Amino acid sequence: MVDTPKKSRKKAAPAPALIASLPKGRQIKRWILRGLASIAGFFGVLILLFSFLPPPINLYQLSESLRLGGISKDWVNWDEIAPVMGRSVVAAEDANFCLHWGFDMAAIRAAAEQGGNRGASTLTQQVAKNVFLWQGRSWLRKAIEAGLTPVVELVWSKQRILEVYLNVAEFDEGVFGVQAAAQHYFGVDARDLSALQAARLAAVLPNPKDRSASKPSSFVRKRTGAIMSGAETILADGRADCFQD
Repeated sequence: MVDTPKKSRKKAAPAPALIASLPKGRQIKRWILRGLASIAGFFGVLILLFSFLPPPINLYQLSESLRLGGISKDWVNWDEIAPVMGRSVVAAEDANFCLHWGFDMAAIRAAAEQGGNRGASTLTQQVAKNVFLWQGRSWLRKAIEAGLTPVVELVWSKQRILEVYLNVAEFDEGVFGVQAAAQHYFGVDARDLSALQAARLAAVLPNPKDRSASKPSSFVRKRTGAIMSGAETILADGRADCFQD
């Protein structure tokens, strides 16, 4: 019996994958959305962490450290800061701090009527800028700041916002935070600041390179008096209740 060769069976080619590729425009949009979600997640993690951890350094402090060859900063907790210092900064920079959710709409409207943005930035906005962003004027930075501000207000307490602000604000060239400033200008710790000293420190804001708390100009002296009065007023009318122990 003769064996006959078996007919070779031709294997069927695999069916091509039927995956429709997205149009290029939709792909780009998809990647942009993913990028924005990643950025939002990154900032969200930082906001959560800094709700209980001290921010180690920010972009402005880093740039000043490189420019000056070093900076002076020393973090102190809220209970190591004289209560009058918190009231003085609020009176100087954001008297309605306890009444808004991150944006002082009345101040914004008033600034818009004057044709500028002077006086419209709240302490929360300044914290969002100082801790997470860069200095300078740009629509991009302002847009990100506007997005971060209500999240900071939602996650952090008012006391925490003020505590962080007092520890990252610049009070003289290369001098950051109320503890370093108290030592630099007056040779005392932040917990031992008097009402006058606290008002002097608040008076140099927001232009610490042009003003001095230890050698005050007539402008700084006048502003110091107004801040001392304002600090007493917000204590009396309850506008300090959200951060006072």
